[in-house]
Amino acid sequence: MTVKAEAARGTLTYSRMRGMVAILIAFMKQRRMGLNDFIQKIANNSYACKHPEVQSILKISQPQEPELMNANPSPPPSPSQQINLGPSSNPHAKPSDFHFLKVIGKGSFGKVLLARHKAEEAFYAVKVLQKKAILKKKEEKHIMSERNVLLKNVKHPFLVGLHFSFQTADKLYFVLDYINGGELFYHLQRERCFLEPRARFYAAEIASALGYLHSLNIVYRDLKPENILLDSQGHIVLTDFGLCKENIEHNGTTSTFCGTPEYLAPEVLHKQPYDRTVDWWCLGAVLYEMLYGLPPFYSRNTAEMYDNILNKPLQLKPNITNSARHLLEGLLQKDRTKRLGAKDDFMEIKNHVFFSLINWDDLINKKITPPFNPNVSGPSDLRHFDPEFTEEPVPNSIGRSPDSILLTASVKEAAEAFLGFSYAPPMDSFL
Repeated sequence: MTVKAEAARGTLTYSRMRGMVAILIAFMKQRRMGLNDFIQKIANNSYACKHPEVQSILKISQPQEPELMNANPSPPPSPSQQINLGPSSNPHAKPSDFHFLKVIGKGSFGKVLLARHKAEEAFYAVKVLQKKAILKKKEEKHIMSERNVLLKNVKHPFLVGLHFSFQTADKLYFVLDYINGGELFYHLQRERCFLEPRARFYAAEIASALGYLHSLNIVYRDLKPENILLDSQGHIVLTDFGLCKENIEHNGTTSTFCGTPEYLAPEVLHKQPYDRTVDWWCLGAVLYEMLYGLPPFYSRNTAEMYDNILNKPLQLKPNITNSARHLLEGLLQKDRTKRLGAKDDFMEIKNHVFFSLINWDDLINKKITPPFNPNVSGPSDLRHFDPEFTEEPVPNSIGRSPDSILLTASVKEAAEAFLGFSYAPPMDSFL
């Protein structure tokens, strides 16, 4: 018995229909378990690939992973769009060198994953960025700034380090230090605020990191609790350098409007030229939040919060010491020319009475015992990461790229079935 139907090429027999149904059922089951592996099975069934109904179903059934799996991938970037990773580039590295274990962070252009290097057995945080998203928003310069700053971080204990970077046709991979003591934001959420000695310790290590960046003529511009990590012992590690501005001399300024609303300095909101003192305002905002539980001038209404930053006097409750009060007033000075740090940068912060209990040589050498120990048992201990990240399945697209997925004789047919999938002759199999 033959069941007849319109097909692209020939008659759809009962056995073929059963085969197609089985393929589609398996496809739905494996959507979350390994789409790329299953594509090979589809590609091997040339009849199924050619059938127009299968093509249409496959097109609408592709899982949507907005940041790391393109719903409508563009062709591989042209040579002019390729991002030059410079001295950090490792042309021999590839995604298949790693076991990608957990999602531990998310950002505008991708995700950060805990990964174990298969050969070295070492654990890293691998930041995976979508080239398409970067190019669409014309953020190449910020990505290169991040790379450049990361390359200079190896000399400072409170800045996350870059081991190497590599790229595929559609993604950038930054292989970073794995820090698993949790975001400062995470700990603040849990404890609401910190006692002054703990806040002082964190503020000192943050100030030390900012001072080092300033010594390299780098303005950080995006200090906030989400970008401040604790390592396994409880020391500060500053991360995420995408908004850093390089080549800002001692009295140099820039004018790009960027940052995070709660921590924007008045001069940034005014769209006036600003200098490295913008980082000292942010330090004041973070210290205020550590002591009081909310950023200064905070409002759920962003317009009202901006107005508060520009016009509302700083209000300090009486539950902090006079030295803390004086430091906050100096850092959160609306006139940047009068702000603490305007004259002698980090040295002014370092010599403030609030930090008189800090031995800065011991601090930089990590000889001061942190006031809080995250007590992690090892690299796989993710207790201080937000479950919102760690419970998310690792996208199958992380370790594979369109140029390495399809390796069968039916590549052309599969490409027709998955319109927009780009590929190139594979140099290595990731499957």
